[in-house]
Amino acid sequence: MSSGKSEHRQSLDPLETIAGDTDAPWLKEDRYRVFVEDMADGYYETNLRGDFVFFNDAFCQIFRCRRDELQGRNYRDLMDPENADAAFKSFNAIHRSGMGLVNIHWEIIRKDGTNRILENSASLIFNEAGEKIGFRGISRDVTETYRAREDAIEAEGLAHCLYEASRRAEQRYRAFLRFLPDPVLVLKLDNTVSYLNPAFEETFGWSRTEMDGKKLPFVPEDLKEQTRRGVKQLFQERTVQHFETRRLTKENRLLDVLLSAAVFYDEQNEPAGQVVILRDITQDKRVARSNQALFRIAGALHRFRRLDDRLEFITRQVKDLMSVGGALVILVDDETNEFYFRTASMDDTEAGKKMQEIRYPLGDGVAGQVWRTGKPIIVPDAYKSPYFIKEIDQKAGYSTHNMLDVPIQLENKMIGVLGAVNKRDGDFDEADVTLLSTVASMVALPIENARINEALRRSYDEVQSLNRAKDRVIHHLSHELKTPLSVLSASMELLRKKVPDDTDAGINRILERAERNLQRILDMQYQIQDILREKDYRTYHLVSDLLDGATDVLEAFAETEPGGEKLAAALRRHIDSLFGPTEATSEEIHLDRFAAELIDNLRSKFGHRKCRLKTHFEVVPPIHIPMDVLSKIIVGLVRNAVENTPDGGLIEVTVRNHPTGPQFEVKDYGVGITEENQRLIFENYFTSYDIMSYASRRPYDFNAGGKGFDLLRMKIFSERYHFNIRMDSKRCPHIPEDSERAPGNIDACEHCNSDADCLESGGTTMTVSFPAILEHPEQD
Repeated sequence: MSSGKSEHRQSLDPLETIAGDTDAPWLKEDRYRVFVEDMADGYYETNLRGDFVFFNDAFCQIFRCRRDELQGRNYRDLMDPENADAAFKSFNAIHRSGMGLVNIHWEIIRKDGTNRILENSASLIFNEAGEKIGFRGISRDVTETYRAREDAIEAEGLAHCLYEASRRAEQRYRAFLRFLPDPVLVLKLDNTVSYLNPAFEETFGWSRTEMDGKKLPFVPEDLKEQTRRGVKQLFQERTVQHFETRRLTKENRLLDVLLSAAVFYDEQNEPAGQVVILRDITQDKRVARSNQALFRIAGALHRFRRLDDRLEFITRQVKDLMSVGGALVILVDDETNEFYFRTASMDDTEAGKKMQEIRYPLGDGVAGQVWRTGKPIIVPDAYKSPYFIKEIDQKAGYSTHNMLDVPIQLENKMIGVLGAVNKRDGDFDEADVTLLSTVASMVALPIENARINEALRRSYDEVQSLNRAKDRVIHHLSHELKTPLSVLSASMELLRKKVPDDTDAGINRILERAERNLQRILDMQYQIQDILREKDYRTYHLVSDLLDGATDVLEAFAETEPGGEKLAAALRRHIDSLFGPTEATSEEIHLDRFAAELIDNLRSKFGHRKCRLKTHFEVVPPIHIPMDVLSKIIVGLVRNAVENTPDGGLIEVTVRNHPTGPQFEVKDYGVGITEENQRLIFENYFTSYDIMSYASRRPYDFNAGGKGFDLLRMKIFSERYHFNIRMDSKRCPHIPEDSERAPGNIDACEHCNSDADCLESGGTTMTVSFPAILEHPEQD
């Protein structure tokens, strides 16, 4: 076996040298070599001159030659001039038209001198640049079958002679036809059945007894006119050979057949009817079509980098290859343990789009059965299957009749399911299972690679978003420093002018210290700008300045507050005023009453705004939380809602019961938050508006902004006091970017004809869920 593989690799080198197709991915994959090598039929490839540059062992067996005897030889060397010219015409026709041919017959001469009949298919090989570089095809030794058909045609003439002699001759003729492997049909002049051989009964399902003297209903409706013309041609030319067409079986299956026919005569040498031989080539064509599709898929997958593009290509190929109404890829979401339709190529495009919005639990449905067993499953009648989920059809507006699902399996795990639905001709069978499983195994690794690439791209985009958020925070801090620093700087200059020259030295030291630290803060502000402009900035400068500043702060506190212990207390008071005292005591609070009273008091603070505030407070069980903390949560959420809602807009505040416990909800119909900011909103010190276009306003003004601590503070509170906070937001589609601004009044918005238009455009809902049974939180 190892020796055979070595010879195979050597046979690829001429192809790479002559054809130049060094990048053909399927040639370099052992699995495709194995696939070609294990084929029962002969497989070959030639260059444009017709020299054999690649072939499998089966091809060598046909010619009874060793590999080294065939490698590089021209097809003309293996046949007589007449057959060589016929082969040349076939190759030339393929080269001119660009279309492959099937059922090409060659008569070859083996090295032992015997002649054999080969049935070939051939198609062009293209390189990466789309240039024609050779031919590839499949060969099958059909000598015995071909001679049997010739014998059958010859037997027709013989039968005519025997018929004139005696009825016994006719019996021998029929006995001969009975043992032919191909279906044989004898028709009278009125096209009624005179004879069917057993092969016909086995292939098409009708028996001789039931059809004797009747017309066979096996011509498809769309081929009846073609058949009438063919019969007329038959009686003109006496014979028809190797005509490719289609015929129906008794079970209404459509078969591809190769038809040969001849007219037979009565005793007066007048036409008495026709003998028809029908070779079933359905499976042959299916195999050839499958092989071509697999080669096409393998050669094209690398061109599709994005996961969705790759999956779309795969499902389109499956849909066309299997002649089905739809093909879909169901992937597994490991985070949520759900199935979801990543791609669905359907005849009904709208249904395909709706399917991509559907998710269902891992393990449910037909895909769930495949997931559990790791085996393909055929569902002949979807609505009778215990696994089929009817709600998927209802949501997608689709009707599934039959389906086939196979696993998309990697070496160590299953990543999804490849499915085909609504086969157009009959039901799915084991041949379909084999074909779809082959496609699934071929595409599993490329799908996983594309998923990993997509995850890396998403991570990269998130890093880019975080980087932009960082710049916005720095801009925000820079802005917050500018105004107070300007005021302090001017005040220090005025104060210095008003201090007499003979002032006490201690006062002068205080002033010098204040001026020095003010200058440090100004330097920091300039350094922030340098960072944003990517100037040469050294981190140790900032560390040094902060250390000097800390020394001055300690010195200042030492002079103003005797006792070093007061310094820590002063710092703690400042932190507690912002984030809430860690030692605050939780108490029993009726959320509905507390919220109603607090919001009534807040109304006066945004009375200058023309926003409508609606409240609905259900009676809920009491909760345990510090009153100051709850107050900061409610005030912060209401203020953010008012500041993001234009005049004329609506804000709804609700207290409700929920199975998990009381909920407090603030819903505004304002501008909403972009998806990028939604991912970042609770992560760090972050504001939802663009700091780069910041404008200072009064609290509760539209787009007033803030210092960005409210939501960060609520996040800290939620961890400390064991409640959950969730945000759902939809950005107004008319201002999709952070840099775009909405007017402060609905009446001034060019996109809104009424208040209702604004209410439907965007908004944000903040929901705070308190546990149904609250324990007192641990004190920090």
